[in-house]
Formats: sequence, C-alpha cells, structure tokens
Amino acid sequence: MSQIQPHTIRMHALDNVAIVANNGGLAEGTTLPCGLTLIDRVPQGHKVALVDLAADAPVLRYGIPIGYALKAIPAGSWVHERLLKMPDARELDNLPISTVKSAPQPPLEGYTFQGYRNADGSVGTRNILAITQTVQCVAGVTDFAVQRIKAELLPKFPHVDDVVALEHTYGCGVAIDAPGAEIPIRTLRNISLNPNFGGEVMVVSLGCEKLQPDRLFPPGTIEIQSLGGSRGTGSAGPLAAPPLLGAEAQSASGGIVVLQDDAHVGFMAMVESIMRQATQHLTRLNARRRETVPAAELVVGVQCGGSDAFSGATANPAVGFCTDLLVRAGASVMFSETTEVRDGIDQLTARASTPEVAQAMIHEMAWYDAYLKRGSVDRSANTTPGNKKGGLSNIVEKAMGSIVKSGSSAITGVLAPGEKLKQKGLTYAATPASDFICGTLQIAAGMNLHVFTTGRGTPYGLAEVPVIKVATRSDLARRWHDLMDVNAGTIADGTATIEDVGWELFRLMLEVASGRKKTWAEHWKLHNALVLFNPAPVT
Repeated sequence: MSQIQPHTIRMHALDNVAIVANNGGLAEGTTLPCGLTLIDRVPQGHKVALVDLAADAPVLRYGIPIGYALKAIPAGSWVHERLLKMPDARELDNLPISTVKSAPQPPLEGYTFQGYRNADGSVGTRNILAITQTVQCVAGVTDFAVQRIKAELLPKFPHVDDVVALEHTYGCGVAIDAPGAEIPIRTLRNISLNPNFGGEVMVVSLGCEKLQPDRLFPPGTIEIQSLGGSRGTGSAGPLAAPPLLGAEAQSASGGIVVLQDDAHVGFMAMVESIMRQATQHLTRLNARRRETVPAAELVVGVQCGGSDAFSGATANPAVGFCTDLLVRAGASVMFSETTEVRDGIDQLTARASTPEVAQAMIHEMAWYDAYLKRGSVDRSANTTPGNKKGGLSNIVEKAMGSIVKSGSSAITGVLAPGEKLKQKGLTYAATPASDFICGTLQIAAGMNLHVFTTGRGTPYGLAEVPVIKVATRSDLARRWHDLMDVNAGTIADGTATIEDVGWELFRLMLEVASGRKKTWAEHWKLHNALVLFNPAPVT
C-alpha cells in the first residue's frame, strides 16, 4: 500500500472516529478518501474525528463509547486522551449471563505436532530440566551451577533442550500465612509441574526459609526419589511423599538439595551436589523422544504487551481467529490480563458456556477491583505512556482491542491466579496485566506454547516455554525483523486478511511446538524473569 494515499481504519459501522494507518501519520490539510480534510496533524495509530462531536458526546470505537468529549471536537481533529473523559467501570451486577451461543463450528481434524508425552497425560513442546528454588537466597549458587551444567553436562544429553533455573523473588521475608499468600506458593508449585519439564522436579533450598520444600510440595504432590548429594544418602528423605494412587503416582518425581546441610563444606560442595542431582534428572529426560500427537494437546496462552491502536485491528483479531481454530482442534487456550478485559466483562459473561462460568469470571473481577482499591488505584493505572503514544487513549479502548484475542468461542472455564488448567477449550485465566506476571501465571496454568502480540515492540521471552511474537504493524516487523515471528501489519496494509494471518499463526504454532522451528526469542535466548504475583504483605 502506498504511503502517499491516506489510509484510516474504522472498526465498526457506528464508530465516529477512525485511526490513521499511514507510517508517520497524516499532515494537517490532508484530505481523506471520504472527503474529510484534517484540521490537525494526526500521528500514526491515533484517532481522527469523522464527524463534529459536541461536548459530552460519546466517542465511539469498536461500536462502544471509549470516552466522552471534554469539549466540542470538530470533524477532522486529532482525538487523543486529553480530550476524553473515561467512562466509569461497568458494574458487576445485572450482566448478561450465557446469552450468546456461538454458532457450531466443525471440528478441525488432522493437525498434529511432535511433542513429548508425560505420565500425567500432558504434552510438552520442549524437554527442559527446570530447577525449582524455594527462596531467592539460593539464586546465585543455582545460577553458578546451571552454567556448569550447561557447559559440562548438557552436551552429554543431546535430547534435553535446556536447563532452566526457576528464579524468583519469593520464599522468605513475607507474611507466608496471610490471605493471598497461597497465590505465589501454588504458582511456583504449578510452574515446577509444567508439561515442558517432563515430570522431573528438582529443588534447591537454603534450609531456613519460610517456604520450606515440604510446604511448596505437600505430601502426595511429588515423589522425592533422591536427595542427591546434599546429605550423601541417595535415598528418600523427609520430603518423600506417601505412595500415590493411579496416574498421579507417575506424574512427577523429584530430588532436593539443601544448601545448609552439614554435608556441604564450602561453596563448591553445594555446586557439586546440584550437579549430581541434575545428572539423575537429565538421564531420565534424555530417554524421552518426540512423538506424533494431535493439535488438541496444545495449551496456548495468549497475551499482549507494548500495545497500540493497531493491536485491536490487526494482531489481536488474527490471534482471536487462531484461538477459534485451536478450540475447533480440541486444544486449550487461555486469555488473561484482568484490567485489560474488565471493561468488556459484559461481553465475557454473555459468552460463558454456563452461569457458573459467568459467576466465576465476575468473582475474579470483583476480587481484583478490591485488590486495586486497597492500593488506592483503579483500572486506569494500567495504560502506559507507550500505549498512549501508540494511539490508545485509555484502558477502555485498550480493553476492547485486547479482548478480541479470545476469539468468538464459548468460554468454558475460569482459573484463579496460580491455578492449574484441567480442561480443554477456551479459559479465562485471571492474572494481572503485567507482561512478566501474566506469563508466569500462564506457565503455572500449564501452557506449553505462548503467543504475544505487540505494537510498540518488546523483546519479551520466556525460558520455560516458546514465545511466538506477533507484530501489529509492518513498520515494527521491518525494523525488528529478527525479533518478530509474524507480521500482522499486512492486515492494515491490505495484503492479507485476518483469516490469512490467523492460519499463518496456527501453522507456525505446530512447527514451533514440534521443535522444527525456533522462535526469535529462543534463537537469541531472550527471556524475562519469573515474577510471582504476591498480594500478601512483605514483612
């Protein structure tokens, strides 16, 4: 598409604003194809008034009011956040409950990938040794050991993809029995059981921390097979779980190294203990092989960050189309980011498969409203300076663009923060909107593949799960050509449709899940730290 030809995008027939699609924006005096002449310069991604807007008139995008004019705004004006009053949040009562029934779609059959089957029935897209840490105090020692494991041990185990330390800032100095403290604890526990780790749970503990290993993994959670070199026994110790029943007994096995144990004389003794324990896990992981599994075994988390006004016009609708494909294929998809869907709660409860699912979503929204209120903020604190520079006036506009990642399928489940996914279909996994906290919680839920859309650009990645990055604009995809995996800007350019990009993403997922293709984040080994959501006090 020529950049000389003015191009705007209007999302809904009722909209009285449109966004400017041209790189560099459009100059004052530019005449649009509809005959309207701009009376302001309008940056790319920002809104132009298509009609005269009176003071207090609703400004409509996506067919809903994203704000109300603080003063009269003539047609052809740049409409930005300083001209708008944000609507009040939608009340959580009298919402439509399970009123929208999605049209039946035929199953999407015949699509497969090469994955690692786990004893608990889950499937991994990678074969990774993850080393769980009970407390931040052990992070330096564990990191030192991991570097040695990668250099000295990993080459001996060619079927293991990586060794990852699950570092976090939790574990001590916290009110561990306070309301809300269960969230970070179950988050870390469930991260350790992510499908990409093959049921091998290796723990490094300091010894004196509040989050003791047997609290992180209560009896019956995992079977501790060995204490490695930490006590020199090689036999099950105090953390050994009682016998488990059925498939659960085979779902996870682990070992623990406690740095304060008397057997450790000097720093290198600690490191050698970690390496001896790692060798046991690496040996078992190395025996695993990929096998053909249906696309139904994908567990996909979708998220956006560094959002702009194109997010809701290109990348997120394409992800939404792909979400519907995944649901048709029998897979599991999670969308999240509570403050970024809060203003569309009526849309979500209407799509709930049952009244119980709708009520569970309402419960999570109410909990988060109260959480923000305790901090003397509301949902408006979400929107960043970069979001606004990219054309998003407020959280309402951002939410309307974010929610479309969920597609059009019925919402069949709801997860509280840190809970583990137990069903197929489309699930709302309640998380903060923070990129790294959301990603951390989706790992805990059990995702084995992550999709992340961005308009402003971010090098975000995860060490635990492949992250497919989708650019909202062609200019971003061009400049960050070795960081973005999919260019959804072709939708705005007119060279591809939402359906085209949705199918492109779906097929790429199968290639990445099979290990036949690495994402750019994997290629460069870019990853963000795990950040546990801890609403309880720090002591």
